[in-house]
Parts: sequence; C-alpha cells; structure tokens
Amino acid sequence: MKVFEDFIGRGGDIFVKAEAFHNAVCAGELPLKPTLGHRIQGAADTVSTLSDASGLKEVLMFGSNSYLNLTSHPQVVCAAKEACERYGYGAGAVSLYAGMTDLHRELELLIARFYQTEDALVLPSGYGSNVGLIAALCQPGDVIVNDAFNHASIFDGCKLSGAEVKIYPHANMAGLERILSRIPDSVKGRLIVTDGVFSMHGDVAPLDQITALAQRYGARVMVDDAHGIGVVGPSGRGSAEVFGLTHQIDLHAGVLSKAPGGLGGFCAGKKAVINYLRYYTRSYFFSTALPASVVAGLIEVFKLLEDDRAGRQQLMNNVAYLKQGLSHLGFTIGNSASGIVPVVIGHEDKLIALHQGLYAKGLYCNIVTYPAVRRKECRLRLCVMSSMKREQLDRAIHIFASEGERLGLIQKKQAL
Repeated sequence: MKVFEDFIGRGGDIFVKAEAFHNAVCAGELPLKPTLGHRIQGAADTVSTLSDASGLKEVLMFGSNSYLNLTSHPQVVCAAKEACERYGYGAGAVSLYAGMTDLHRELELLIARFYQTEDALVLPSGYGSNVGLIAALCQPGDVIVNDAFNHASIFDGCKLSGAEVKIYPHANMAGLERILSRIPDSVKGRLIVTDGVFSMHGDVAPLDQITALAQRYGARVMVDDAHGIGVVGPSGRGSAEVFGLTHQIDLHAGVLSKAPGGLGGFCAGKKAVINYLRYYTRSYFFSTALPASVVAGLIEVFKLLEDDRAGRQQLMNNVAYLKQGLSHLGFTIGNSASGIVPVVIGHEDKLIALHQGLYAKGLYCNIVTYPAVRRKECRLRLCVMSSMKREQLDRAIHIFASEGERLGLIQKKQAL
C-alpha cells in the first residue's frame, strides 16, 4: 500500500507526481476514497447526513469543528440573513479600500474586548492569517521559535518571513529554554509562536512557562488560539485564560471557523501593532474582506461567548464523558483538555480499517495521518459538540467497543 510520502519530491516535470498520485488513488493503492471526501447534506449537527459514491448515510457527527453548534444558532443565522439582505453576499473589495463595513469594525472591537486588548484585526482567511501575520512581523535576521506540533500555517508563515526558525519538542520547556539561551545577544527580533490548543492532540500549551521564558530572554509571544477560543478557560476566553495570563500574551491570533462557526481569522494586541499589521499583512491587504453576512453572524457569536452563554460547560461535560468511556475501553486518548478527543492507533492500516468500520456503523470522525502527524502517531480525531445527548455519546462508545474488539485494538474483556 502506498503512502503520502511516496508522492513528494519525485523530480522531473512538476506534474509527474500529480499523475502518479492520481493513478494510485484510482487504482486503490492509496485508500482515500473510503475515508475522505464525504459531502454533508445541510448544517453540521450531532446527527448529519453525508453522501459519497455509494449514496447517503446518516451518522453521528464527530468530524465538525462547530463545537458549540453556533453555525446553526438561530440568533446567529438571523443576523447573517439580515446583513446579506442589506450588504449583498460579498464584500466586493479589500478591507483597506471599500470592503469594510461598520459591522467589520464592530466585530474587531468585540474581539479586542474579548481578549482584553487595545485593538484587533479581522482577516478573511483562517489559514492565511498566520501566514500573513508572521511574515509581516518577522524578517531575515529575526528568530522564530516554534513548538514542533504547531499548525502548518504557522510554519508556512515562518518560511515566508525569511527569519531563522527554531523548533523545540512538543511542550518541552527545557528544549525551549535551550534554544532561547543560545540566541546571540545581537538578535533582538525574537518571537515564540505556539498553538494554544494543539489541533491534533487537544492539549493546552504550557503558557505559564512559555511567558516566563519569554520575559527572561526578551522574546515576544504569539498564541494561535484557533481551537481554544470559546472552549477552554474559566469563561471560554481561550488558552491564556487557563493560566490567568491574558495580558501577558503579545498577540492573540486564531480562526473564526472553529467554535465561532464562521470564516476568517483574527489577531488581537496593542493598537500600534494591529495598525501596523493592517498595512503589512499581505493576506489581509490583498484579499477581499469577509462578507458582511458572516461578520454579522460572528458579532452575535461573540456576544454569546462574552457572556459565556454558548454552551461551553455542556461541551466540556460531554468531552469528559466520552473520554472516560473510550479510556475504559483501553483506547489511547492522550491529554486533551479541549473539544478535541484523539484516539491514537499508531498503525495506518488498522487506522483506516477502524475509520471505515466506524463509518459503516454510523459514526463519522476525522482520520489523521502523515503529514498532519507522524505515521507512528496516526489517529482519529473526534470533535465533540455541546448539543450531543448522553445516548448519542453512549452509542459512539458502543460502536468504538465493537469495532475495536473486531480489529484487535482492545481486549474483549474491556469492551462495554
């Protein structure tokens, strides 16, 4: 069986690798079709209908990042509809020309207030946010220090910046300090970038130690809170709030497409820095602004998040229940403290078989292997929703027990 690595750096004409990849997929040598490419019919909900080559299938939905079900919240949808009627379905211009409405500015101020910063910037692309922000802030001669498990968009932004990039083992503070201590005194541009919640693992970065080291060695700290916003922290204000360090983070960044359920990205920080980023972030300056309908929906989202009325506590109750059930069965679920529950399998063939078996029995979740994680750490990623009922979680656990036993991933005596 072929793997993704087989189609990288083949040399020759740049389309050779594409043809080889396509032929392998069509021949069934790279088993993507049974596991990827399903199309959802309607809004993501706890029970959703997916379509594939074999037809329609109703499944328990553990593959959506809409942790708080805000994509279909009546208050959010109503605001989006009204804005669409007034502003049309697209912005028609970049933000710095004529693409920004009063709604865009209202959303920026809400995000700034949410993170208790002076100002915020809303960008039209989630992935493009990290790419543009990092490339705007850093340049050749600077040093960027990354957690090894940071999101791909962070690493791509680092490459584009031209800065020197250093990587420390995941959450390894001794490794981080070793890197910081060896940066020459002549290098003043120092940025530590970390996911707040790591997307494939669900654990929270040790921001208390990271900020302490940053202060000791004169570095700035940027946190990508994509999977933390609205979910972690005493009031859902993200990973920095977990440690009571909201004011010690230089830049709070993230996407608006996970728990907020919309589209785009954001960055919150000091007013002077945000103003600089408006003019030097190419993925902002050269991209059409978010549609006003999306912005209007996000305004309602942040009103709910600010008052902690979006269902965060119920989400975490559901996460705890699912984790307990999967752990009891004997699955390896890591140290998640968010809406993400990983199930580490470590063997690609067994991973694919498990994913297909779960789907056949009516459970959909995300399959994660190289290049998102190392092959020996391949896993399933379950994204829990706040609106899931106890009986739905019990059904999911039962399906995992049945398939895990069938594939020899758990012992029969552990099955429920």
